Amino acid sequence: MRRSLAHARHGASADMTPMLDVVFIMLIFFIVTASFIRETGIVPHMPEGKPPQVKSPDEPIAFAINAASDIHYGGRLIDPWMAEAIMKEESTARPKAPVTIKADKDSNTGVWVRLHGLASKTGFTNDRIAVLVE
Repeated sequence: MRRSLAHARHGASADMTPMLDVVFIMLIFFIVTASFIRETGIVPHMPEGKPPQVKSPDEPIAFAINAASDIHYGGRLIDPWMAEAIMKEESTARPKAPVTIKADKDSNTGVWVRLHGLASKTGFTNDRIAVLVE
């Protein structure tokens, strides 16, 4: 009985040192034998085109309004809320450029009045804003 009590008091324990040695040796082995390949990704092919044309400082920032009251800038249709951002960007790039608004006679008057107001709000003075209704 003495023997079983002495054995139970001390308990059995496993020595972890050899297992840790084996794990570290395996880790070193895998690091050394791993092949580090540089992966290449997708190479984008940018379209070749003309460089953007630099506008002269005195060229007007021109908006056109058709009979359906659609606003056009640079030959493309834009939303009314984009006009203010375009005016701010262009006035920063070309501070001496005037704003011209060419409106169709059948267009809604409120649209070109709104554009005129946005130009004034952006910082263009009345002598730099021109509205032509045809």
